[in-house]
Amino acid sequence: MAVRQAAAWCYRGGSISAEPRINDRIRVPEVRLVGPSGEQVGIVPLAKALELAQEYDLDLVEVAATARPPVCKLMDYGKFKYESAMKAREARKNQAHTVIKEMKLRPKIDPHDYDTKKGHVVRFLKQGDKVKITIMFRGREQSRPELGFRLLQRLASDVEELGFIESNPKQDGRNMIMVLGPHKKKTEAMAEAREAQAARKAGRQGSTPDAEAAQAQPEAPAETPSEA
Repeated sequence: MAVRQAAAWCYRGGSISAEPRINDRIRVPEVRLVGPSGEQVGIVPLAKALELAQEYDLDLVEVAATARPPVCKLMDYGKFKYESAMKAREARKNQAHTVIKEMKLRPKIDPHDYDTKKGHVVRFLKQGDKVKITIMFRGREQSRPELGFRLLQRLASDVEELGFIESNPKQDGRNMIMVLGPHKKKTEAMAEAREAQAARKAGRQGSTPDAEAAQAQPEAPAETPSEA
């Protein structure tokens, strides 16, 4: 019976509440009180802590319920919840998910195709993404794995300023695979992209129609002195 009552007290509305206890919901004889600016007030009776909360026109919030005695802080709980929600929203907005791109090459790729593929790898690494490089062998090429290994080493060397070998080349059936990791974190790449976009936008706004017209208008020819 006691267990069911305890469960019913903890379980309300179909979920266990994670909200801290505040003000009159705090049911302990004394608390370790922290002031509005983070200063340590010390251990005080609960009644005294509630009295101070009223004097400061703040809430008494239990921030460490498992401590003995529990730690409570004087704060504006409504403002605290709002700021916490905004921080969580911003964190979700800036959350970066690591993406693994894939680039496939042939062991005897021609120079033009190699440069094109390398360009894609450079772009992926600049964006902060990992790149899985797959060398595809066909027919007799399977007896020449060193061709794929040299190609992977060449590619890794060509982009070493942007990425590093996270997974060394290894044979996987008819393919040889290597994974490149970016030196730049995804969050850094996203921040730089936003800054570049803002700079481009500011540049477009700074270019007024009058300024554009002045740049486009040809200079008038210099006047020559008239003959008497």
